[in-house]
Amino acid sequence: MFRNIALGMTITLAALTEPVAGAQQKHHVSYDTPATRTVYTQQHVIDVGDIPGHQARLFEIRRTYGDDAPLINGSRLKEQWTRGMSDYIDNNGPALIYNVWILENGDKLFVRTSLVAQSSGDGKLTNMTSGVITGGTGSLARIHGIISSHGPSEPNAGVNANQTDIDYWME
Repeated sequence: MFRNIALGMTITLAALTEPVAGAQQKHHVSYDTPATRTVYTQQHVIDVGDIPGHQARLFEIRRTYGDDAPLINGSRLKEQWTRGMSDYIDNNGPALIYNVWILENGDKLFVRTSLVAQSSGDGKLTNMTSGVITGGTGSLARIHGIISSHGPSEPNAGVNANQTDIDYWME
């Protein structure tokens, strides 16, 4: 009898959770963006003046993608705009980043991430970001998810590349 009750509860629980699990199916996308597809369109650097090497910086980066671009919700990524502000001491420190991903069908994906940079010397740094999808348009209007990336950068030389991972779902 206990086994029949347990079986009945298991079937009931599965029936109740199945629509929720189906509606929130998670998708994973991973891709590299080489420096050749990345351009710093603007950088504004101000020396803070408290200690040597302390700089506040506003920047904008544009990344473009071709036929090998990753698919997000069935549409290819066309371009990505990254706008941020950093607070670095000799290329070490935090930054706050806002991203707009634009797909081939015109839908947009909005992301906010935090970045930590670590200097590797000679004006070069390694960055790691982590953040959340804050919204989208069109078929991405109900998107939610988490973004992380890492890669080398050389802001003074206008060089930036990264490897990105996206875990997303639709609600």
